[in-house]
Amino acid sequence: MSDEPLVLQEKDARGVVTLTLNRAQAFNSLSEAMMDALQAALDRVAADAPARVVVIAAQGRAFCAGHDLKEMRAEPSQAYYESLFAQCGRMMMTIQKLPVPVIARVQGIATAAGCQLVAMCDLAVASRDAKFAVSGVNLGLFCSTPGVALSRNLGRKAAFEMLVTGEFISAEQAREKGLVNRVAEPEALDAEVERLVASIVAKPRAAVALGKGLFYRQLETGIEAAYADASRTMACNMMDESALEGVQAFIEKRPPSWR
Repeated sequence: MSDEPLVLQEKDARGVVTLTLNRAQAFNSLSEAMMDALQAALDRVAADAPARVVVIAAQGRAFCAGHDLKEMRAEPSQAYYESLFAQCGRMMMTIQKLPVPVIARVQGIATAAGCQLVAMCDLAVASRDAKFAVSGVNLGLFCSTPGVALSRNLGRKAAFEMLVTGEFISAEQAREKGLVNRVAEPEALDAEVERLVASIVAKPRAAVALGKGLFYRQLETGIEAAYADASRTMACNMMDESALEGVQAFIEKRPPSWR
C-alpha cells in the first residue's frame, strides 16, 4: 500500500481546483477508498466559496477503469453491492450539485464507472488517444448506473449501443456523440483544458452557479415548469451585482468590471 493520497488536490490563485486520481498502478479504479477520497475532496470544494472551477484529472495511462473488480468480488452479497453503488451514485451526484463547473481531463481509457465519471462532469476535454467504453456487459454485468449518465449525455441509440456492445469508442467519436466537448493532441491537452478554464473564470461566479443549478433542474422536469424555474432564476440573476454591472457596461460600451 502506498502512503500517497488517493486523490491529489491543488488550487491556484484563480480558484481553479485540480483533483487528480492517484492510483495509477490500478488504473485509477474506483475502490471504496478512492470514492471516499474523491467524495471528501468534492465536499471540500463545495464548502470553498472562492473556488471557481474543478478539473478532475488522473495519473498514469488510464483516466479511470471503473469499479475495483477484485474488491467487488471479495464480498459477494446484494447488500454490499447496493451499498457500493449507492456510494458511487452519491459521489457522482455531488459533481452535478457543485456550484462550479467540473471538467474531466481525460488522458487515457475511461471505462464503466470511469466513463460514467466523464459523463457526470459538466464538461470534458480528451486526449486524442483516449478511449471510452461501458464494457461491463462483456463480463455479464450491464453497466446500469453508468447508463444513467450516458443516456443524459448521448442520444438514446448511441448510449444504448455502447451499453449493449461494450465496445470502445475513440475520443473523436466521443466528441461527435456528445460525451466530450473538445479533443486535443496529447501534448496539447493541458493547454486545451486551460483555454476552457480561462473562459469560465472570466465570467462571474454567481451567474455560473445559478446557471448550472438551473441547467440540471430543468432537464429533469416538464417544459412549463422548466420555463417557470428559468424565469425565477434569471430574475434572481439580474439582481446580482455582477449582472447589473455587466448590463451597465454594455450600455456604456465598456468592458465590465467584475470583482
